[in-house]
Amino acid sequence: MKFTTSATAHGIARRACLAALLAAPLWAAAQASYPSRPIVMVVPQAAGGTNDIVGRLVSQKLGEVLGGSTVVENRPGAGGNIGTQYVAKAEKDGYTLLMTISSSQAINPALFKNPGFDPVKDFKPVGLIGAVPNVLLVNPSFPARSLAELVSLAKAQPGHYQYASAGNGTLNHLLGEMLNSMAGIELQHVPYKGVAPAINDVLGGQLPIVFASMPSALAHIKAGKLRALAVSGGTRSPVLPDVPTIAETVAGYNGTLWIGLFAPAGVPADTLAKLQEGMARALAAKDLRDRLELQGVEIAPKTTPEQFAALLQEDIAKWARVVKSSGATVD
Repeated sequence: MKFTTSATAHGIARRACLAALLAAPLWAAAQASYPSRPIVMVVPQAAGGTNDIVGRLVSQKLGEVLGGSTVVENRPGAGGNIGTQYVAKAEKDGYTLLMTISSSQAINPALFKNPGFDPVKDFKPVGLIGAVPNVLLVNPSFPARSLAELVSLAKAQPGHYQYASAGNGTLNHLLGEMLNSMAGIELQHVPYKGVAPAINDVLGGQLPIVFASMPSALAHIKAGKLRALAVSGGTRSPVLPDVPTIAETVAGYNGTLWIGLFAPAGVPADTLAKLQEGMARALAAKDLRDRLELQGVEIAPKTTPEQFAALLQEDIAKWARVVKSSGATVD
């Protein structure tokens, strides 16, 4: 049997083929043009905190690397849950990203009965930036000039002294609870809506003590407006080499946070790959690394998205144990 094609069918086929050929470069151009509009980097904490400071530095460099622009949008509240939920539900087009810290992504799932997101299923890692130690700070008028003196004062007057944090369930809240438990003291927790207002009240003398991240506290320490008693990490910070670790007084104490960039799950694979490559290039740039290190950020060694995902899983398990042992919960 011989197959034949009518002139009409042949014409339709030719037009369909032509349309496909014309559409192909348009589709390729659309993919190649990413980003064609500003990328919104959501920070689920208040302005002035670690995540905000680091996010703005990284945002600028990532925009340069990708050949577009990025803007930081603060969506604080519920220990970071509000902004995290927002990104989880955002359009999966690569134009809404999450710049977050381990206290939100790894601790909240254990702390909150319903955080409103799944830290693993709802997100894809873009890049791990680094670790940020917290600092135990006091108002300069506070009588303790060392952590040992603070512990002695707290033991002499249980429940008398208060410490500020960025909010219920934040890392600096849990750092205080860990110190209470491991040092056998009873500092009273006072939550704020972000680290900036917490620091402001300690600066003003309304409260004597605060746990704050290095980037949010460093300028105040250098200006003599706050006294650093100890850092939370396992080793002393290069930017404050004379300040001991908490573990030097309270054996076994170790608490730090990491900061990194995520995209909502479902972003097209090619867009995600472009973001991951761009983030790697941004973090390799000396000018960005220098600026981050000046803020007290300990830059992570080169880390693949798969390694970052594994770190997240490990920290979720680790902090679940800490939260359980502390008894801390948030409805």
